[in-house]
Amino acid sequence: MPPTTSDLFASTASRDTSLSPLAERLRPNSIDEIVGQERLIGSGRALRRLLERQELPSLILWGPPGCGKTTLARVLAKHINAELESLSAVMSGVKELRAVVERATERRQYHRLRTVLFVDEIHRFNKAQQDALLPHVELGLVTLIGATTENPSFEVIAALLSRCKVFVLEPLAQDDIIPLLVRALTDFERGLGKHNISASQDILELIAQGADGDARRALNTIEVAVDLAVQAKVTTLTTELIEEAAQQKTILYDKAGEQHYNVVSAFIKSMRGSDPDAAVYWLTRMLEANEDPRFILRRMVILASEDIGNADPMALNVAVNALQAFEFIGLPEGVLPMTQAATYLACAPKSNAVIAAYGSAKADVQKHGALTVPLKLRNAPTKLMKNIGYGDGYKYPHAFDGNYVKEEYLPEELVGQIYYKPSNQGLERDINKRLEQLRNARGYRKNRNPKDKS
Repeated sequence: MPPTTSDLFASTASRDTSLSPLAERLRPNSIDEIVGQERLIGSGRALRRLLERQELPSLILWGPPGCGKTTLARVLAKHINAELESLSAVMSGVKELRAVVERATERRQYHRLRTVLFVDEIHRFNKAQQDALLPHVELGLVTLIGATTENPSFEVIAALLSRCKVFVLEPLAQDDIIPLLVRALTDFERGLGKHNISASQDILELIAQGADGDARRALNTIEVAVDLAVQAKVTTLTTELIEEAAQQKTILYDKAGEQHYNVVSAFIKSMRGSDPDAAVYWLTRMLEANEDPRFILRRMVILASEDIGNADPMALNVAVNALQAFEFIGLPEGVLPMTQAATYLACAPKSNAVIAAYGSAKADVQKHGALTVPLKLRNAPTKLMKNIGYGDGYKYPHAFDGNYVKEEYLPEELVGQIYYKPSNQGLERDINKRLEQLRNARGYRKNRNPKDKS
């Protein structure tokens, strides 16, 4: 006799959760109990329409911690009457995956039941583990629901990603979290209702604000706060109890993941956009999250040339000096030259003429290849080189009035091409005027096509 499903696979909903954390006990049992994510599961939305047709393709749920990825996976499996298997990519490997596949095969063969495989933190699976999962998803033996806090485009192999629909979950809004907190305080069966502890709207908003869109963090905070209130024999939550329960909030910042790139991007764009206040905020966010200060300083050195350049040549000096100063004094005082550099770069006049010049020149190098260096520009250290014309006709600028002489220095095919186009910001305004005079003396026109010989 084949084993029965009920013997082998106990439903998650049937387990005793009386000793579980509050966040686990209050997990929604149906899609209508889920708060937030209206863009996905609201009336008429994509995921809701699939469920109404009893369809569930393989999914990747991408969103920040505490936004409901695990809860949604459980509810989806229950909605289509499928057995849910859960794996943590951190704790599991190919061995555990094979066991799931064996059970899924038995379910299909003996009971004609679907299996939903939920893989938490699927971005932690390496390529070999994802490859092992792929054929079972492709054949439909398991319906995969992967949860990730990282961009799946970077962390999930293309073959697996192409077989899944990606749904993006947003952090929960404060207005979504507050009803959860009310439910936690008033629910006698699964929540904290038996303690008869109340909380004002201001306190609920304080907890929701401190949660940063993470429902789990909010519920953990209120659970500890209620426990503290019971010990103190008070019946109302106070600001002091909430602060004690929450302790110091951990800043969301994964140095190996997308949050890292998001915050760095915001920092760079703030300096480029001449907003020193935003630049200091994002700088502080990174430092408080223990980002490597040298990484931040290197980014500032790059910005000094890429976004400021000759509009204010001192910007590069300031950025490099900040890097050197940090190496000399380290933390914590090293944050001071870093902040000085960030504010200076943000306030400096901006120009991208340097990177634009390099990009234009690079395009011509790639287009035309290694063009011949004109003979007059070649060095002639030997008699033979002089005899064949190396350096012949070169005009030494310092031998002429004003240390300038009309001359062509580009290969013949590119004569007249203009790469460096200074802005009218800062020092580049003066550079622009001088260059215009020099280029006019050589007969150049702005944006001249080098093929135009007229």
